[in-house]
Amino acid sequence: MNTSVTKPDYVIDEISQEHFIPMHTFLYVIKGIMRCYDGDKTYTFRSGQYGLARKNRLGRYKKEREDGELEKVFVFFDEPFLRMFQDKHKPRITKFISKDTMLNITISELIPTFIHSLLPYYSHGKIEPTFSDIKREELLMILLQNQPELAGILFDFGQPEKINLEEFMNRNYKFNVSVERFAYLTGRSISAFKRDFKAIFNQTPNRWLVQKRLQEAYFLIEKKNEKASEIYLDLGFEALSHFSFAFKKLFGLTPTELTYRTKNE
Repeated sequence: MNTSVTKPDYVIDEISQEHFIPMHTFLYVIKGIMRCYDGDKTYTFRSGQYGLARKNRLGRYKKEREDGELEKVFVFFDEPFLRMFQDKHKPRITKFISKDTMLNITISELIPTFIHSLLPYYSHGKIEPTFSDIKREELLMILLQNQPELAGILFDFGQPEKINLEEFMNRNYKFNVSVERFAYLTGRSISAFKRDFKAIFNQTPNRWLVQKRLQEAYFLIEKKNEKASEIYLDLGFEALSHFSFAFKKLFGLTPTELTYRTKNE
């Protein structure tokens, strides 16, 4: 596993810009505030707080500095590592019932101690691969000793089941993920997803996603006085220039022109 740190962030890998959580992810906030939105709920973690993000979920992170500082740790538990851990330690697995994307972790004095124990292992901005898995194993042992029921989530290697596509897409269209990700999360192959999508929405997924996001943008700018520069990322666009170009192509005016017109009506 590649490991890196860019101070002031002590990070085991950096989190992806894509709004998809591919691996169970432990988050610890040393300083500052981290917020995660999963389409239904916003989870807030402040200095000294921590949680576990579940894999195969959608999530968008926002970082806020406190007194000009932000320090955080992400530790990823990928499937090969978890299978290795399971073979080695054979944890007892019970069913864990929770729909939350971000799981609260029971408070333990061992967790802050573990976070601070990471720091000496960093050299020239990276942690040695040999120690990386050892430290992940240590953290996972702490979590399971503290909260054994987490094994029911961590060692569930099943694939997402087929779900209601229309409901899922109308709730999650703002997230910046590929059509392949949407297909996977709804329990479909890419061909089945496109076929079902066409039958429901009478459009291709890409065209529908762009149109749906732009319609939401129009509403936010016209009715909520939002600025294009503040909403384009939250609506799944990666660049403001692309957002503005697509907006004008659909509505015949730029976001700036809509803002000006709205203010002068």
